[in-house]
Amino acid sequence: MTLQHDLSTKTAAVIGAGPAGLMAAEGLAQAGVQVCVYEAKPSVGRKFLMAGKSGLNLTMDAPLDAFVPHYAEAADRLRPILQGFDAAAVQDWARGLGQEVFTGSSGRVFPRAMKASPLLRAWLVRLNDLGVQVQTRWRWTGFDGDALTFDQGRVTADVTVLALGGASWARLGSDGAWADILRGQDIAVTPFGAANVGLQVAWSAHMAPHYGQPVKAVAWQAGDLSSRGEAILSAKGLEGGGIYSIARAVREGAALSVDLMPDQTVQQVADRLAKKRGKESHANHIRKTLKLEPLKLALAQEWARPLPQDPQALARLLKALPVAHVGLRPLDEAISTSGGLSFDALDGALMLKARPGTFAAGEMLDWEAPTGGYLITACMATGRWAAQGAVAHLQAT
Repeated sequence: MTLQHDLSTKTAAVIGAGPAGLMAAEGLAQAGVQVCVYEAKPSVGRKFLMAGKSGLNLTMDAPLDAFVPHYAEAADRLRPILQGFDAAAVQDWARGLGQEVFTGSSGRVFPRAMKASPLLRAWLVRLNDLGVQVQTRWRWTGFDGDALTFDQGRVTADVTVLALGGASWARLGSDGAWADILRGQDIAVTPFGAANVGLQVAWSAHMAPHYGQPVKAVAWQAGDLSSRGEAILSAKGLEGGGIYSIARAVREGAALSVDLMPDQTVQQVADRLAKKRGKESHANHIRKTLKLEPLKLALAQEWARPLPQDPQALARLLKALPVAHVGLRPLDEAISTSGGLSFDALDGALMLKARPGTFAAGEMLDWEAPTGGYLITACMATGRWAAQGAVAHLQAT
């Protein structure tokens, strides 16, 4: 970024201290702007740290043309933003903080330390060295003319970056309360929906012994979406990547089915079931001839009892077993959310058309993506893009 004039007297307020906000703060501070980050919670990066508890998936090691389509309707709008800070750039950025990364067999990229905390600590040191101030327990409440209002009072800044997250995991800071503030300013906000979220199932008592077990080697299908990912059976329903990746179609009303034997055709399954069973029970015959795991057989009986006796009919059923559920888990339990600040309300630099000098970034924007590094990458990329837009705005005014 080439500075056209000294910005050291300019100020920026960044609201929200997740990956998008911290990246925006970094970009602004590197340009010489005086930056203060305001965070409602007592500490920063809470959802970022939670994401790293099971291994911080920073990005997906894939070329841009394979990466961008995962953002569906927002793909075209996000393409230039992701091109400016792609998967390779995310990895270089982490290495620049002294955090080596590695790529797993699935293409997912993780820090060697796996956890988020070492990366976050190094990042905060960098921001401190750049002069970024961080104010915690400052909850944003809206606008008062050109000023920003917080529970603690009013703040004025030359530019503002809003990075307030979506509407899931409210206890970590993303409660979506900002949506009503912006709607009150006649700024378009698309209603929130649960994304990357588990399925709610009202299990019978017979399923209790299987709680905690993974459903493996299956294929989930909902509408145009399919997944070979695993799911964990819990007392509440089904959780895991296999369900998260098709949650959008379920949310939009598509029927969900699961193929319990995805590597075999209907005819192959039927031929095996057609073998004579002698005095064995129907359930034992299915289990032995198909070598079907107890959990898969339990799911078939849970959702389709009594199972068909005819081999062809049973084969078709096992290859497309309807999943009986009562919807997705609540919005607050979702890893991420759909909906948010409409791109129509923003210009190409992610500045609010209704409020020149105010930019937005991260999950508060109206995009969604699957897990696998796409979420964090887009948060960081949009934070960086918003910072660049804010710097350009300062240089032009």
